[in-house]
Amino acid sequence: MNIFGGVFLAALAAATATRLWLAVRHMGYVRARSDRVPDAFAAEVTLDAHRKAADYTVAKTRFATVGIVTDAAVVIALTFGGGLRLLDGVAGSVAGGGVFHGIVLVALTVAVMSALDLPFGLYRVFVIEERFGFNKMTLALYFADLAKGALVATALGLPLLAAILWLMERAGAHWWLYAWALWVLFNLLVLAIYPAWIAPLFNRFSPLQDRVLAQRVERLLARCGFRTKGLFVMDGSRRSAHGNAYFTGFGAAKRIVFFDTLLARLDPGEVEAVLAHELGHFRLRHVAKRMLWVFLASLAFLWVLGHVMQEAWFYRGLNVATPAAGMALILFFLVVPQFTFLLQPLGAMYSRKHEFEADAYAARNASAGDLVSALIKLYKDNAATLTPDPLHSAFYDSHPPALTRIARLKSA
Repeated sequence: MNIFGGVFLAALAAATATRLWLAVRHMGYVRARSDRVPDAFAAEVTLDAHRKAADYTVAKTRFATVGIVTDAAVVIALTFGGGLRLLDGVAGSVAGGGVFHGIVLVALTVAVMSALDLPFGLYRVFVIEERFGFNKMTLALYFADLAKGALVATALGLPLLAAILWLMERAGAHWWLYAWALWVLFNLLVLAIYPAWIAPLFNRFSPLQDRVLAQRVERLLARCGFRTKGLFVMDGSRRSAHGNAYFTGFGAAKRIVFFDTLLARLDPGEVEAVLAHELGHFRLRHVAKRMLWVFLASLAFLWVLGHVMQEAWFYRGLNVATPAAGMALILFFLVVPQFTFLLQPLGAMYSRKHEFEADAYAARNASAGDLVSALIKLYKDNAATLTPDPLHSAFYDSHPPALTRIARLKSA
């Protein structure tokens, strides 16, 4: 092991220890406040519902600690344990060298990591979600989704992977710039085809039939100057009791999608307020801003990869003997999260800022009171804790804590 290997191990240990510490803090904080509903929610949330949310949060977080330790063990096994060397040997016996070798190596690595993650996914859905009354999936539907997801990922991902590996090997010192441009175009393409071609593979979408609600939504869209290709209801209840609403697509292909579970729980005014919040994200260009940051970050990461993949210390430090494009790509994706974990609060803070802005937009264009009542119903129905640990929330939560968010809306 060289100096880089030692630095990487230290970063992995620090990131893993911090994740575990935050999880333990979060569980203790939530448990300590599970016997009293916060005053701001006392009229709407019962003590039993509050305790259910605390138990659900603790169960998910405790299970997440197992995943944290397992993920670290898998990274060590693939690098210092020789796992990638073994997979590289298998890829070499199947594909020889070149781009095809890289494709097989990446595919083998993804297959191994997906297989290791499968028991965790099953436990999450069929034990934790089932215990708290949220799971509506059957095993057959779960594995059908898994198979369709794998097919879509293969159909879209393999050509992109092949092109990037070819650029890494043949396009010279500035391959990373061409690969970045290709990756940006790929993401925009997927965003364009997702509503009409990908999403219907997993869910059924039908036009919104409630004419009263549809007219109310159409008036909101007119007030906000927003055009859409349609209002759709998704059969989310086939998989989960959780509810949501979202926009998909861009340009003239934008669609508004409501989960059927959401429409079953909220009044028309509350649905309008939730939609106004989502409209705020688009009107305030939050989606475009986040995509821009992602694209810029990916450009920086590819630039770094373009330099380190030429250095023997990068491979030796991670127990890999033979430098190659496919191996460099895998190692980079294993390494980067350990060094960037401590930057995660910045992304969460940026996202929460957008949520506050979208709430303010909703309060101006719909009813702040309806948004408050909708959020309280969603917190209660989804068993979302009202009392998260502040530090854990700062690291992980893309949405503001319930107390802070509701207080701002009530002041509006």
